[in-house]
Amino acid sequence: MDMPEPSLAQEYARVRRLTAQLTGPLSDADATVQSMEDASPAKWHLAHTTWFFETFLLRDHLDGYEPFNPDYHFLFNSYYEAEGQRHARTRRGMITRPSLDEILRYRAYVDEAMRALLEQPGNAEQLVILGLNHEQQHQELLMTDIKHMFAQNPLKPAMFARDDDRYTSSETPLQWIEGKQGIVEIGHDGDGFAFDCEGPHHETLLTPHALASRPVSNAEWMEFIEDGGYDNPQHWLSDGWAWVQRSNISAPLYWEKQDNGRWRWFTLTGEHSVDPYAPVTHISLYEADAYASWAGARLPTEAEWESAAALQDTGHGNFLHEYGAVRPVSMHSDDRGMRQMFGDVWEWTGTAYRPYPGFRAAEGAVGEYNGKFMSGQFVLKGGSCATPEGHIRASYRNFFYPHQRWQFTGLRLAKDL
Repeated sequence: MDMPEPSLAQEYARVRRLTAQLTGPLSDADATVQSMEDASPAKWHLAHTTWFFETFLLRDHLDGYEPFNPDYHFLFNSYYEAEGQRHARTRRGMITRPSLDEILRYRAYVDEAMRALLEQPGNAEQLVILGLNHEQQHQELLMTDIKHMFAQNPLKPAMFARDDDRYTSSETPLQWIEGKQGIVEIGHDGDGFAFDCEGPHHETLLTPHALASRPVSNAEWMEFIEDGGYDNPQHWLSDGWAWVQRSNISAPLYWEKQDNGRWRWFTLTGEHSVDPYAPVTHISLYEADAYASWAGARLPTEAEWESAAALQDTGHGNFLHEYGAVRPVSMHSDDRGMRQMFGDVWEWTGTAYRPYPGFRAAEGAVGEYNGKFMSGQFVLKGGSCATPEGHIRASYRNFFYPHQRWQFTGLRLAKDL
C-alpha cells in the first residue's frame, strides 16, 4: 500500500529536525571554529538556514512577525546583495557570540512562526520548498565543513561512533558501457522541484563515447600515486600542475601514508585504513583530469553523464542519514551496467558551469541563488554520501572551482569511441 505524501509542514519539520540531529554531537567550540575560508562554522550554517526562512518567508508573508534579533539580518546573510550589508565570509569564525544555545533558540523561534505560516492558505509554497532544498544543501556543507575542521585537530576526533559493521569491501570490475549518441535531451523537464540552473530542458548532441561502469576506486588511485602521477607534469593541466607544486599535493585530501607504507584516511568516525575498493574522494578537478589522462581516458561531459543517469534509480545509493557515519563505500553487485551514479561521491565532469540556452535568473534576491556563480567553476553530478536522501536527481548541477576538494568529490572515466 502506497503511503500518502507528507504535507509541506511535515516535510519542513523533517528537514529541520535532521539538521539538529547532525549537529547534536557538537560543543559550542566545535560549532564556532572556521577551519578555512571555503568552510563555515556549524553555528553559522544553523543560523543562516534559519535566516533564509525568516527573511524570505516570515518577514514578507506572516503578518505581525517580529525578528528574533534584528542584528542577525547582517550576521547571517551569505551573499545576497539585495539584502544589504553582511559580515565577511572569511570572518565567520569570529562570531563567538551568539552562543550555540542562542542559535538553537533562534531556530525554535523561527520554526514556531513557520508552523503558523504553513497553516495559512497561500503560504508561498514554492519559497518554502526552495528553503528546504537550500537547507539540505547546507546539511551536506555541515558535514564537509565539520570534517575539515576536525581534521585540523592533532587528536583526529570522531564526530560519530565507528561504523565498520556498515561497510564491506569488495572489488567490482570496471566495464565500459557505450553511451547514447546523437541528439539527446537534458536539463530539468518541469516535474517536481529543481533549482533554476537545472533548466531549461533542451537538446544537445552527443558523439560516440563510453562511460566507466563505476567510479575510480582508491586502489586504482594508489596505482596512480605509485606510478608518479603527482610528479609527472605530462598529465596535468597547466593550472593544475602549478597548484600541485604550489600546494605540495601528493595524495587526496585526508590521506596519510604510514611508516608501514599503508594509507589511512580521516573520516567523521575517526581514522581508518583506506578501503581499496571504495570510490576515491576529496580530489580536485585538476587531480581528476590528471588521473583520466594517466589512464588514457577523459572526464565525461555533463550531457554524457546525465543522459546515462536519466534511467537510473535516484533513490538507490549511499546518502546522508540521521545516524551520520558519512563516507563512501564499496558496493559489490553482480549486475552489469552503471553503478553508484547517485550517492557516495560527486563526480567531476569536464563541463564548465555555465547557463543552459534560454536560462533566466529569477527577479529579486532569490535570483542570486545560482546564476551569478556561473564563472570559472565546473559541474559535478550525482550527489555524495553527505547528500541528504531524496535531494538528488539526474539534472542536479553542483559546481565548484577546479582546486577545491573538501567536498566528497570523485570521478568516473569516459572515453571516445
